[in-house]
Amino acid sequence: MIIDTHMHEKTYSLDSKLSLEDIVKRAREIGLDGVCITDHESNEIMEKAHEYSKETGFLIIVGAEILTHEGDITVFGLDRLPTEKLHAQQLIDMTLKAGGVAMSAHPFRKNNRGMGNLIRRVKGLSGIEAFNGSTRHSDNLDAYGLAAELNIPSLGASDAHTVDAIGRYATIFDGRIRDTRDFIDAVKSGRTHPAALVEGRFETIESYPSIINNKAAV
Repeated sequence: MIIDTHMHEKTYSLDSKLSLEDIVKRAREIGLDGVCITDHESNEIMEKAHEYSKETGFLIIVGAEILTHEGDITVFGLDRLPTEKLHAQQLIDMTLKAGGVAMSAHPFRKNNRGMGNLIRRVKGLSGIEAFNGSTRHSDNLDAYGLAAELNIPSLGASDAHTVDAIGRYATIFDGRIRDTRDFIDAVKSGRTHPAALVEGRFETIESYPSIINNKAAV
């Protein structure tokens, strides 16, 4: 299954122009099987998203993007989000205790929101967002390299705030993902492959080396 694992809906992410309707329509057009809504410091869209998922028959998983002192982390399976800014290790520990997963978002983005090499100091990260559609290619390559070095699963995501950005990168999961639990289990087991949208099709980074050279991804 192909899932865009990081994007923002406008109701609770005020920097986004995307509605759920926009997201599902565009996702289907480009061949995604599901999306993850990861609003800033909020999972309040969960009930509405689940209802719309049932109505449309399209998989919508809700997590959140949380800014820690060390950088942004996307979390899934943590229903009660922190009400104050935490250190990355505190958020990771809290998420793992709840049975969820925590992933470093755009770790090498140059805006003081990426964990960068501080990833080396924390324990329990379930994944690294190696390819982020709103991040410079060179920064993505640094993230991809660090994930490989530390043997932490890599993911791809658009970090979309506009329709045209949806699916720029995504994650291919081995096996079927039906809900948040399946998603968490797949990430924990490392059954993830970052992919790029290339000439209308999703191609894994591993199977399409020219993506690394930034010649094929669109």
